[in-house]
Amino acid sequence: MKKMESYDDAAHKFYGGQNIQGYPLQSMDVYAKFFDKLSMNLLDIKGLTSLATDLKWQDINNFDEEILDKQHIIVVTDAQLKIVYATQNMVEMNGYLPHEVIGKSPKMFQGKSTCRTTTQTVSNAIKNRQPFEVILTNYRKNGTTYECHIKSTPIFDRKGKLVNFIAFEREVA
Repeated sequence: MKKMESYDDAAHKFYGGQNIQGYPLQSMDVYAKFFDKLSMNLLDIKGLTSLATDLKWQDINNFDEEILDKQHIIVVTDAQLKIVYATQNMVEMNGYLPHEVIGKSPKMFQGKSTCRTTTQTVSNAIKNRQPFEVILTNYRKNGTTYECHIKSTPIFDRKGKLVNFIAFEREVA
C-alpha cells in the first residue's frame, strides 16, 4: 500500500498543475483487463497441471504454450466423455463459463447445422482411442453458430489406462 501512496503523491505533483479532465490511471483499466485474463490463464495452467499430476497422465502437455501462446481453449473429458475441466477463456469463444459445462457432454455445443459426417469421424476416433483434428460447426450459448477447430487426443495414465480426452480448441475466423 505504501508504494501506491508514493505513486499517488508523484502523480499529484506531475498532474496537479495541468488542466486534465481524465484520471491519469485510466490506462490501468486497460491493463487490468489483460492482467485479469493472464491471471485466469495462469490459474488454468495450474489447474490442468494438477489434474494431470493427480490422474498420473503418461504425458503432460505444455499448457503454458497452448493457453498463453496459442490462446487455445482447453476442454478435458473423462473416459465417459463428461467434461471435467474447461479453461476460463471458453467464455470468449462460446459464452459458456466453465462451471456451466462441467459434467456435461461436448455434444451440448452441437446442433442442427453441425455436420453429421464430421461428428461420425470424431465418434470413430474416440471409439478407437485415436487423436483427431476437425473443424466443426458449434453453437454458442446465445444460439449463434461458430466454426470451431478442435484438436483432440486420448490421455492415458502411466499404466496405459484411458483416463481422459483433451481437446485444444479455437474459433476459426
